[in-house]
Amino acid sequence: MTLGQRAFLWLQHLLPKTLLTRLAGAFARRRIPLLTPWVMQRFIQAYGVNMAEAAQPDPSAYATFNAFFTRALRSGARPLAPPPALLCPCDGAVSEAGDLDGDRLLQAKGVTYTAAELLGDAELAESFRGGSFATLYLAPRDYHRVHMPADGILESMAYLPGGLFSVNPATAAARAGLFARNERVVATFQGAGDRFAMVLVGAMIVGGIRTAWAGRVTPRSAEPWRLALETRRFCPRGSEMGTFELGSTVILLFPPGRARLDKTLTPGHKVRMGEAIGEVFEPDEPVR
Repeated sequence: MTLGQRAFLWLQHLLPKTLLTRLAGAFARRRIPLLTPWVMQRFIQAYGVNMAEAAQPDPSAYATFNAFFTRALRSGARPLAPPPALLCPCDGAVSEAGDLDGDRLLQAKGVTYTAAELLGDAELAESFRGGSFATLYLAPRDYHRVHMPADGILESMAYLPGGLFSVNPATAAARAGLFARNERVVATFQGAGDRFAMVLVGAMIVGGIRTAWAGRVTPRSAEPWRLALETRRFCPRGSEMGTFELGSTVILLFPPGRARLDKTLTPGHKVRMGEAIGEVFEPDEPVR
């Protein structure tokens, strides 16, 4: 750990992360005359947001910062790679990707954590032992809606409370078990030849996480909870799965032999929603 990483981590320990996040969320959900438009314009300039890709490119048309931040894309802005491609679920950059070492995922160079810690369910984690994973970090300038990487039937969704540390690369390299210790939403699906999981990780200043079937899942509660599923919900590949109200991380998990990830998925590699990041294989189809 470098001196800068150590200082940044200790600063996060000292900051009132929950209070800052609640204040940011409260501001983002309401329109304050003059201030809200000014913040949106400064944000666009500071992060180089490409508004030409948005369905509504005029920032003044958004009633709140949240509406601007979770903006939809114009039709055709993210064409979907054809099957059997595994689709990238979001815009962002690769943190880490590859095969699990038994039940362990690589968080950053020299830093690992277990699937059981991430999913909060040791039995579920066993189905991913020796499988593959991809961790994708969404920066502030990115499109912040999350989409399905493959066809899937929603199997379960759980909310796991936790911390609110930043999930940027510097913190990921410095804080052991970061993604398994932060607040997160875990969704599993029947699909991609077997089962796959999508984990949406919360962080400091992330005002909320939404899913297409349950609406707002966070801000946080004190206890974990699981969504009661009354009907089977089919989620087509490329369809909207969830939304981050300010930025964070998506982690994909696949069982062994069901997905082959592209070798281009190396730390720092930029990705866009809808592009191919690998292939998925049905149970009777050998992995090539």
